[in-house]
Amino acid sequence: MIVQVRVCVPAELSEVTLRTCREQAGTAEVALVRGGSVVPEGDLIEVQIPRESVEELLEKLEVLKVQEAGSIVVSMPELVLSRRADDAERAAPGDGADALIWDEVSRQTGEDSRLTWSYLAFLVLATQLAAIGIVNDSPIAIVGAMAVGPEFGPLAALAVALARRQWALGRRAALALAVGFPVAMLLAALTAWLSVPLGLFPRNTLDTGSAVEFIYHPGPYSLIVAVLAGTAGMLSVIGRRSAALIGVFISVTTVPAAGYVAVALVLGEYQKAAGSALQLLLNLVGIVAAAVAVLLFYRVVTRRLPESTARTLRRQLRRTRG
Repeated sequence: MIVQVRVCVPAELSEVTLRTCREQAGTAEVALVRGGSVVPEGDLIEVQIPRESVEELLEKLEVLKVQEAGSIVVSMPELVLSRRADDAERAAPGDGADALIWDEVSRQTGEDSRLTWSYLAFLVLATQLAAIGIVNDSPIAIVGAMAVGPEFGPLAALAVALARRQWALGRRAALALAVGFPVAMLLAALTAWLSVPLGLFPRNTLDTGSAVEFIYHPGPYSLIVAVLAGTAGMLSVIGRRSAALIGVFISVTTVPAAGYVAVALVLGEYQKAAGSALQLLLNLVGIVAAAVAVLLFYRVVTRRLPESTARTLRRQLRRTRG
């Protein structure tokens, strides 16, 4: 998988940045447009490089403070026809599907973790669907609620924040979870409270729903499934395999547990409400813990930029700034 890195850099940093890009292992092509950047004024450098070599190049550019003086844009071309690119992919160590680009993961999870109106709307709708599935003993509606729920975004962002110590990202993700779930559960409880006198379902409906007993009966497999889902979810984020996330959404019992808590409290089934609350907690903790473990594993096995290389780049930067 070939990645295109586009760098806008001031003229005084152009030569050292160009040299760094050309000397990066796995680089297929480098293009330079003198004066191609108007704001900031400087040069435009475009690099074609295998995905597995991108993280090391970004680390080098970070040492040169390119992102502060200019900008770096990473994009994935749909199609690259080049023998040099094919040779670069074969020569690069590892596989592009397994490559972790930390800035990409941080940006993607950060965008999915914001407390927005659309996030709240999807979580509220998912919890309402789950509540309807619970009172109607409908596994189909519950699976639909799992698929609609947006909660994996903040959970993944929380894992990235813990693994990279990005506390601002962690606070944003925690806020989305801490506000989103109570709001969704409160509205689901309000809907259930209004539905009982309207005769939409009887007060003993939770005593007859055999298909949803798993929601308020947490056990060892609740945590095991959450750990497996968290692992699969973070791997899909790293590998940009969005299709795999659907399986993650419909394998965990976060949204159904939240809906069950709301309905059970309205109907006075406090023991079942406590069981489903525990189910919700186990799923949240299991997903985050597994995602953090995956990120820490990648940090251990991924080759970091040697300190000697970083020192050399810093010396070149000092000489450039003279």
